[in-house]
Amino acid sequence: MDLTNENTQSEYIVVQADSANVQVVGLTRGSDTKPHHTEALDKGEVLVMQFTDKTSLIKIKGNAKIYTKFGVIESKKADKTDMKK
Repeated sequence: MDLTNENTQSEYIVVQADSANVQVVGLTRGSDTKPHHTEALDKGEVLVMQFTDKTSLIKIKGNAKIYTKFGVIESKKADKTDMKK
């Protein structure tokens, strides 16, 4: 296997769901950005995702930890009081 392949050098992130129904959406690259893949994670589930020629954005909705080469980011589901602001 050739480990110098461009796909093996792409950026990865790991999403760990802290609650049920965490939504992870991969969005396309280019002038017409649109969703191309959606996953729903239950509490404790982990998803490893890769940025590729097709995927340029990843959207995460819900309570989750996102592990990247830059560190850990926590995503929180907005509650109804946050939406009124």
